[in-house]
Amino acid sequence: MRRPSKTDPTRAEVTPRHLYLSRRALIAGAGALAATAGAGRAESRFSTDEPLTDLKDITTYNNFYEFGMDKADPSRRAGRMTIDPWAVTIDGLVDRPGTYDLADVLKGQPQEERIYRMRCVEGWSMVIPWTGFELAGLLTRVGVQPAAKYVAFQTLLRPEEMPGVGIPVLDWPYVEGLRLDEAMHPLTILATGIYDEPLLNQNGAPLRLVVPWKYGFKSIKSIVRISLVADEPPTSWNIQNPREYGFYSNVNPQVDHPRWSQASEQRIGDGFFAKRRDTLMFNGYGEEVAGLYAGMDLAKFY
Repeated sequence: MRRPSKTDPTRAEVTPRHLYLSRRALIAGAGALAATAGAGRAESRFSTDEPLTDLKDITTYNNFYEFGMDKADPSRRAGRMTIDPWAVTIDGLVDRPGTYDLADVLKGQPQEERIYRMRCVEGWSMVIPWTGFELAGLLTRVGVQPAAKYVAFQTLLRPEEMPGVGIPVLDWPYVEGLRLDEAMHPLTILATGIYDEPLLNQNGAPLRLVVPWKYGFKSIKSIVRISLVADEPPTSWNIQNPREYGFYSNVNPQVDHPRWSQASEQRIGDGFFAKRRDTLMFNGYGEEVAGLYAGMDLAKFY
């Protein structure tokens, strides 16, 4: 685990103030943050009351391989990614397909802050206060057709701004997917911010998926395409190594990764010598989501 050093940026230095303000203006101009103005952090019934992970850890310890494989690479390199203007193509089995400007995507979507536990397949976890809106609201607005069974997502691919794509660790662009009922679940959100500020590039600006009962790689960053499809879509890590990364990728301490145990986790910020925590089934969201998988063999559909 990487430990902070004296050369790490301070919290105020993570992103220059003018970039914070320009991003806030972009989102606020679309009405995205209006619903959270003055709201407390625990407004959502889905929020955990666990201590929050420090902003510095959230923004400097990341997996975003488009910018490099080291946990610090995204915070060092992602600033070169252009996020304004931004558009998202919504296509496939929908009534109103099209390419929507970010402001159009956010229009009419009530935002709230949700404090979610997030668990990485590598064994580390965080507690993050996301600002976002339910994906179901956007899908309902574009009109999901009866034949749609899955939702596929695609990340931006811009090699001139993403030096990590020169490393053939994955087939680019990064793609992910959910079953439609997972996508429509109220826990599933599209995040636009953390800690009451717009997302930083290394965290998936300006729009990322958050699915808190699944391992972190399912929460695809910097989304440019959302497609409603009839068949299970390909996903990047499953393409790369299907033995190690299944389509569902639910947090399940009873199903180990082939190369390490998933029974425990290290909470970032607890300290290097802190005792590891027991991993919770569905990352602690079993009461809300276990019914989605009733009758399924979760060792087979991992």
